[in-house]
Amino acid sequence: MSARFDCSDAADLALGLEEAAAALRRGELVVLPTDTVYGVAADAFNPAAVTCLLAAKGRGRQAPPPVLVGTVRAASALVEDFGSVGEDLIDQFWPGGLTLVCRAVRSLVWDLGDTKGTVAIRMPLHPVALDLLRRTGPLAVSSANRSGEPSATTAAEAEAQLGDAVAVYLDDGACPANVASTIVDLTGTVPRLLRAGVVPIERLREVIALAVADAADETASGADTPASAEDTRPPSANGSASGAQAGEGRARPAADEEASSG
Repeated sequence: MSARFDCSDAADLALGLEEAAAALRRGELVVLPTDTVYGVAADAFNPAAVTCLLAAKGRGRQAPPPVLVGTVRAASALVEDFGSVGEDLIDQFWPGGLTLVCRAVRSLVWDLGDTKGTVAIRMPLHPVALDLLRRTGPLAVSSANRSGEPSATTAAEAEAQLGDAVAVYLDDGACPANVASTIVDLTGTVPRLLRAGVVPIERLREVIALAVADAADETASGADTPASAEDTRPPSANGSASGAQAGEGRARPAADEEASSG
C-alpha cells in the first residue's frame, strides 16, 4: 500500500524523505514534486526499477526516462562532455527547467531503455526534489502519469493515475505551472531545440546559437503529447534522433512527457 507525506509539514517532510530514499534503494517507485510537473522516480542504476517505472506508465523501452540530478557535479559524472555550450547553459539555467540531451559516459552500468548512447539530464529547481536527489544520487524520472494522459500537477492527480504502483508520494501541493521543461540537444555540431517549454527560446538565444527543430517552437503544456512531453527519446549515436523526421535530414526525438518531469 502506498504512503503519502505532506511536505508542508516539517516532520512529515523529514519522514517522507527518509521513506522515499529507502523505497528507492529497495527498487520501488516514488512520486516527487518538481518545478515543472510531478515526476515518478526510480533508481537510475537499478534496471528492474526502471522497468517498473516504464510499466507503471504503460510505456516501453523505446521511450527511456530522463535523469534528474541534485548537483552539477553529479551530472558531469554521467555525460562525456557538456562542452562550453552546455556549461554556459548550465550556468544560466540550472537548477531550473532546462533538460540537456548529451552523450552518456560509456562505462556507466545502467539500463534506461533504448537510449542509443545518450541521456536527457536536468537539475530541477525544487527544494524537495533536490533534497531527495542529494540523498539518493541520480534518479530516472518521468512525469507522474499514464502514457497518453495529462501530466500530474498535484500528488493527488499522480496517485489517481499510478495508484499502488508507487510506494511513496511526496505531496507539496500544486506545481508552479503546468509547463514542461525545455529540451536542447547537445549531441550534434549545433545545439538544437527539441521542445519548447518553461525556458523561452529568446532566453536560450541570449546565451547560445540555437537551431530549432520542426514544431519545437510550440508552447509546451503538461499534456502527455509530442509537443509537450516531459520525456524525450534521445538521438542516436550518429547525431540523428529516433522518431519522425524534423528538418535538415535529422529526426526529432519522439517525446512523451519530458525529466523530466524533468
